[in-house]
Parts: sequence; structure tokens; C-alpha cells
Amino acid sequence: MKSKPISLLFFICSFTFAKAQNNHWDSTYRPGLYDFKVQLYQSYPHSKNEIIFLGNSITERVDWNELLGICNVQNRGISGDITFGVLQRLNEVTDEHPKKVFILIGINDISRNIPDSVILANYYKMVERIKRESPETKIYFQTLLPVNNEFTQFKSHYNKDEHILWLNEQIKKLGREEKITVIDLYPHFLDHQNKLDKKYTMDGLHPNGEGYKVWAAILKKYID
Repeated sequence: MKSKPISLLFFICSFTFAKAQNNHWDSTYRPGLYDFKVQLYQSYPHSKNEIIFLGNSITERVDWNELLGICNVQNRGISGDITFGVLQRLNEVTDEHPKKVFILIGINDISRNIPDSVILANYYKMVERIKRESPETKIYFQTLLPVNNEFTQFKSHYNKDEHILWLNEQIKKLGREEKITVIDLYPHFLDHQNKLDKKYTMDGLHPNGEGYKVWAAILKKYID
């Protein structure tokens, strides 16, 4: 029996593998409070010189105005959100034409097995849309924080360090290519084992009060 050409076999295997991968992630996932939060954010009054913090629970959990000692930050974090969710609600951000937008998103994508290349493509889409829809807005992209697998609360987020590191390098590349500011948070939160330092977290994923103080100190020069 004549064997199939290698290229055809490779295509069949690649297609099968890709299909198998696709069965493990879902771009349509939205956290339970997503619709409520988007509607709530849309109802808020807008003001001049707004600074928007855009992301997931890591962003949502803190009062940025109190933390930074200012009064013009709008928190647009939604717990559990992924990059597809941010893209879906990005018009609420760009319609405001904020002065600055600080973006941190992606760890939930990683936990839900969304491929790194897809997450990265969504990062590029965010930057392209903000530039196009709100060209006066200054974009600050932040690298993903490390995690710590010695905790147990967020098991699907732990042991994904290689994905975090790869995306962080690509975020830096994105910054160079798109000429936007990248704030490298990652190294500031590491312990001697290259994990999220326990003194900055209570669950191995989210910053605690001390962690947010470190973050605020890093951001000061970009805010001022």
C-alpha cells in the first residue's frame, strides 16, 4: 500500500492536535458578574483627565484612588475576566477617552488553557483599538505577576510559570513595537525561588496589602 505524503500526514496530525487543544478552552467564557459590572461601569459619570485601571480581580480588589493618593482613577477590573472579556467591553473604556489606561490581564486566560499565542494576539488587538478609538490615551501595559504554588486556593493558576514568563517577554516586545510604556511588575514580587513572595500575598495569586503598596510605589512615577 502506498504511504501518504509526509506533508499530508503532518497536516492531518497538526489539525487533529489543534482541534484537541481547542476543546480545552473557550473564548466565550465570562465571569458571573460580568454583565452587571459592565452595566455598572457604563452608568458611572465621567470626568476629564481620567486614569483607568483595566483588568481582572488583581486590579478590581483595591481602591486605586486611596492607594495612590489621587482622585481621578476609575477601576475597571472584573474578577475572573479574560482577554476576550476585556476586548468585548473595551469600548466602555475608549468612549471615555481617558488620559491614561493601565492594563494587566491574562493570568485567568492561562488558567483556562487559552494558548499563549491567542492571549498575545488579544494584547495587540487591545492596543490597536485604543490607539484607533482613543488616540490621545496613553497606554501602559503591565507584565503579569508571578504566582506561588505553595498555596492551594487557585490550583489552576499555579505551575504555569513558563506561560507567564513567555507572555511577559512578548509584552516587552509589544511595547517596543507599538511604542507604548511597559511596566515590568514581575521581578518586584519574586522571592528567592522565583515565586510570588509570601509576604506579598495571602493566596499565591492576588497581592495583599503589602503587595499593593509595592505596586503603588512602582506606579508613582507613571501617575505623577
